[in-house]
Amino acid sequence: MNTSKSFSSNRGGANSDARSGAGSAQSTCSHFVMFGSPVTGTKSRFSQRSFRAAGVPAGLLSTLMLVAMLLFSGVDDVRAQTYAIQGDIVYTMAGDPITNGVVLVSDGKIDRVGPANAVRIPSGVDIVQARIVTPGFIDAHSVVGLAGALNSPHDQDQLERSNPFQPELRAIDAYNAREHLVVYVSDQGITTLHTGHGPGAIASGQTMIVKTSGETVNEALVDSVTMVAFTLGPSVSRNYSQVGSRSRTIAMLRAEFIKAQEYKSKVDQAGGDPAKMPARNLKMETMMAVLNGEIRAMITAQQVTEILAALRLQEEFGFDLVLDGAAEAYLVLDQIKAAGVPVLLHPPMVRTTGETVNASWETAAELHEAGIPFAFQAGFEGYVPKTRIVHYEAAIAIANGLPYLAGLEAITIGSARILGIDDRVGSLERGKDADIALFNGDPFEFLTSTTGVMINGQWVVEPE
Repeated sequence: MNTSKSFSSNRGGANSDARSGAGSAQSTCSHFVMFGSPVTGTKSRFSQRSFRAAGVPAGLLSTLMLVAMLLFSGVDDVRAQTYAIQGDIVYTMAGDPITNGVVLVSDGKIDRVGPANAVRIPSGVDIVQARIVTPGFIDAHSVVGLAGALNSPHDQDQLERSNPFQPELRAIDAYNAREHLVVYVSDQGITTLHTGHGPGAIASGQTMIVKTSGETVNEALVDSVTMVAFTLGPSVSRNYSQVGSRSRTIAMLRAEFIKAQEYKSKVDQAGGDPAKMPARNLKMETMMAVLNGEIRAMITAQQVTEILAALRLQEEFGFDLVLDGAAEAYLVLDQIKAAGVPVLLHPPMVRTTGETVNASWETAAELHEAGIPFAFQAGFEGYVPKTRIVHYEAAIAIANGLPYLAGLEAITIGSARILGIDDRVGSLERGKDADIALFNGDPFEFLTSTTGVMINGQWVVEPE
């Protein structure tokens, strides 16, 4: 017999008042305080990861974990592996929204999606209900996991300041799967991050793609090397005095690409003979992979001068380019479209100072109208809470001319396509990873709460 379970959230927003729960294990499980504000859980995650994020002492942690195991040891295998999620509206992002839709999940994958009258729910499977069901959201560019919530030197690994050109730095070596911010964003329905080294250096390092779950980087990992992060503009010279002007920045980067071409020529001439191979050079190996199209170049370029310089570099060296930030993209839409380059757009609520002084809330709408692929990002946030929430950023664009479904696409399947992971995530389709977000209202409304979040078929925000 099917058991129906409705979802609701007792979680306030990021600025809601903390409720007293001193000495209460229940309070410890369902609330943790970050950045001076509480983030209240829909239902606590019974994992060491969430308890440690809450700052639970080791002794109490062991007791709570034992209690959790005893409480849930009787759950049958069918319920643990198979779920039927019923939504008033299901946004599959693979077709029109479905009114009174059902998503069947089995063994971590999506099994079936369709109207309730067309999807047979197996006997014994719990039916969980929500007003709105969407694919888990994708943050197309973040530094979460390298940048931490404490905003202290020991948890700020997104930018290495010893040298302005370090493409060989691997994000996988610095990502902290247990970072508070990872839990924070996943609680909001963000299930996939494109994260890694941030802007501010000519080449700051590599990026990667992870799920916002797992105790270790290996458990979270989707793609270990996705792009190399480059930056053009005055921010580089502010971080590295030896860089200097815009022209010098471009000249230094061009010189490195030319070195990589020469290194590649030596490797090709060696024909696989170890005796003829050049000495290993991690910088050049990474740059050669960019030239070969094995790794894409993500160039942060906010102003027209830098955007056009990035397009010239791409034309000269033939690498696969993704524009990042692009605050003044609306001024050069024709050039961006002609180059066939996608855009990871700056957060619409970015502070309009310095290189982003001319950022516009309407840029997303103009990119959409021009037919240029784009996705929303939280980006790098220098102030606490050290990250933005990507669907709140998308909401501003929707309020300023971007069609609703286009906004949703830019944090789901559109983002997945740009990142090259649309075979796994971004839409609710049979065979894809069961990354699903449930809401008690419009996800683009600030007062809406997540009422369940699933990653790889497992609840990371549990139903009540």
